[in-house]
Amino acid sequence: MALKYVKAMLFFCGLCISTQSLAALWTINYPRPLEDSDARAEYPIALLKLALDKTGVNYELLPSDRILLSSKALRQLRENREVNVVWSMTDSQREKDLIPIRIPIAKGLIGLRVFVINVDREAEFARISSKNELLNFTPLQGEEWPDTKILQANGFNVATVPNFKDAYSLLLQNKGEFFPRSVIEVSAELAERSASLVLEPNMAIYYPTAMYYFVSKGNLTLARLIETGLNRAIEDGSFDALFKSSNDDLLEALNVKNRKIYTLDNPLLPPETPLADKRLWYVVEEDQDQN
Repeated sequence: MALKYVKAMLFFCGLCISTQSLAALWTINYPRPLEDSDARAEYPIALLKLALDKTGVNYELLPSDRILLSSKALRQLRENREVNVVWSMTDSQREKDLIPIRIPIAKGLIGLRVFVINVDREAEFARISSKNELLNFTPLQGEEWPDTKILQANGFNVATVPNFKDAYSLLLQNKGEFFPRSVIEVSAELAERSASLVLEPNMAIYYPTAMYYFVSKGNLTLARLIETGLNRAIEDGSFDALFKSSNDDLLEALNVKNRKIYTLDNPLLPPETPLADKRLWYVVEEDQDQN
């Protein structure tokens, strides 16, 4: 009888804790973008809200007090300071330092890259007909970005910069020849740049990778909440509905279906990446001639 009583009490306490967790107000901070109107942040924030709403938790989702670009935001998250959640491209080191929620929030589109170039180089890029020829051109990338190592591993001589704004500045000065940007980033960024920078119209590169929500090692409860909410959104179709409404027009405007897409290897891709779950990925039609 005593054992049954203890089990009953533990079950009752568990219900109380669960109810208290739902009733308590969770304040969740994410990195403040460069501008409050930054279109690149709209979808990750909307998806995070959707996931949290699916859990029934009582929360407020707020930007950090100061602007935090990706590298700084990840450092602050590791130290459990300023932010509770960051969305970023994954690699093995980030997954060691933080808790990844292994559901690719952009269905792998972070690895589908089109090229921003100086308008003076349009004719040069128009003559490229193979991946080997593309290797003769110097891409610009961030110093701490996983993309830099991926491009280097595939034979590119990469010029690095502290942040993405510097890449655009150097491109204008012809100190790099192209800036590969994700299809979910490039349109919003180019809208605010010089008319001397244009989108190369015919090519793209693709490497398998994922952008995840990350939380600190000490915040397992938040990780489980976000993962639960995302899975519920996948199951009821609201994840896909938000993805399509946020990205279909962008992909059509970039003419992705008619681009020649060269596939690169990603040696940084953690083995736990859920590549086998086809629900989680956008299907990229790769070019058959990879040379």
